[in-house]
Amino acid sequence: MAEYRVQVLEDILRRLHKSVDGLHGTVVVSIEGFVMAAYSGDGRSRVSNPVDSPQIAAMAAAIIALGERVLVRLSRGEIDRILLEGTEGGIIVVPAGPEAALATMVGKDAKLGLVMHELRRTSREVFKVLVRTAEEEVA
Repeated sequence: MAEYRVQVLEDILRRLHKSVDGLHGTVVVSIEGFVMAAYSGDGRSRVSNPVDSPQIAAMAAAIIALGERVLVRLSRGEIDRILLEGTEGGIIVVPAGPEAALATMVGKDAKLGLVMHELRRTSREVFKVLVRTAEEEVA
């Protein structure tokens, strides 16, 4: 039996959380601001950590759109990653191809270099799943 795309994406996000400490939830969002898949973390409920809420997806899409406009205006290329740091943690948004992005919430204790490395690797995995799914839909 074939796996659904959302199951494959959630497994990828689960592996990301197991490979890096300090993550408080990760979501795959479309550039339109819709949740494609989400993982809150083991032992966290969606009530206490609503990472898959429409608001998170919309904010991540808005961050990407604004970042793209700024970089185009300043002739600085394409987005590699966006990091917003707050006093209690932050959010990192990484493109996963032209149609999606990963947004992960991190705690203050997270090792950002490792998180960013693993996010980049994970974004490539997510992109491959999305491309493969799109190709299957066309066939």
